[in-house]
Amino acid sequence: MEPKLIDHLFRHHYGKMVSVLVRIFGLPHLEIIEDAIQDTFIKATLSWKNNQPDNPEAWLTQAAKNRVLDLFRKLTAEKKRVPHIASGIDTIAIQELFLDSEIEDSQLRMIFTACHPYLNPKDRIAFALKTVSGFSSKEIAAALLSKEETIKKRLSRARTSIQKEHISFQIPKGKTLALRLDSVLEVLYLIFNEGFHSTKKEIIVRKELCAEAMRLCKMLLNHKNTKTTKSYALFAIMCFHAARIDSKTTHDNQLLDLQHQDRSQWYFPLIKLGNTAMHKAVETDTFSTYHYEAAIAAEHLKAKTFKDTNWKAILHWYECLYALQPMPIHLLNIAVVQLQDSRFRESYQLLQQLEPETLGQRSYLYYATLSDYYLTQEDYKKAIMHMDIAIDLVTNQQEKEYLEKKRIALIL
Repeated sequence: MEPKLIDHLFRHHYGKMVSVLVRIFGLPHLEIIEDAIQDTFIKATLSWKNNQPDNPEAWLTQAAKNRVLDLFRKLTAEKKRVPHIASGIDTIAIQELFLDSEIEDSQLRMIFTACHPYLNPKDRIAFALKTVSGFSSKEIAAALLSKEETIKKRLSRARTSIQKEHISFQIPKGKTLALRLDSVLEVLYLIFNEGFHSTKKEIIVRKELCAEAMRLCKMLLNHKNTKTTKSYALFAIMCFHAARIDSKTTHDNQLLDLQHQDRSQWYFPLIKLGNTAMHKAVETDTFSTYHYEAAIAAEHLKAKTFKDTNWKAILHWYECLYALQPMPIHLLNIAVVQLQDSRFRESYQLLQQLEPETLGQRSYLYYATLSDYYLTQEDYKKAIMHMDIAIDLVTNQQEKEYLEKKRIALIL
């Protein structure tokens, strides 16, 4: 059994299984449920080592159903009262809870539970990444640029808050929905970003995470109360970026920047889907950060070649984005675009305003950009010096190799 298939199935099924079991047994038993799901996948890894089932997904679904009954017997034996067990077991058949429509409903409930206002904002994101998409504590720490121990504490606090505040497992309504939806969109954005530009050392693109984020976002768009203009804008971003995933690396897994990507590999059906989502996203007078990021991604896709890129338009959208969300990474991106538009002095002045440590794990990008600036000034000594700093700071192996090639080009 290939580990990649197990990992794919884990990503695809973990959130489904947790959500359905929580709907049956209730949120107070979340920790037991999570342990049970882990056990199911460990069993799969061992059972499939020499004898893989014809339909792995069906095997996992059946194993999850069996685990429901095991949990029920265990909880009953311990004489624990299971909230809503009557409605969960007696009036709704377990088989029905595993129908696609019921699984989707359960997952939406889980997403909004994880984003409840009673939970600390940082705890919400970590908790959702864990329960909805099966991230490990280490992966969440990488996605949120935090320490693994910090993430474990956040997950523990979230579970404690859920029990203490008696949070219900449901999709919010009315004004509450809009507030909770913002947090949900942020989580999906993080999941997609970790897939599109992974913080893992070994690999830069994790397609399964991008696909998971898109699946969950489509779930929001399928629900009449959650298909907002913001949701459509986020889905547009995902489509636009996902359309060029195959061009980000070579056949031997080397990273390619936008300038050297083979644009014939860009997947037009996804671009078309993104455009459709963007048309729905702009049916409003108020734009979000997702609208501006989607507009930036769209500009790159419009250009037939790298030289045809409309840098002025991209700069405008980045400035709009920074005005709405003044983050250091946006300021750095503005400096990068200014370099491309030959506005060297402005770019350098902007870089001088930035403190690289505020970029966290992305601080290497600051030094790589500064290296690019000195290259435009033909100051090769400083260009190499700053590229060396960037190489020392970058953790992803593919990005390190990419920067090392740029350094060699500076010497030749």
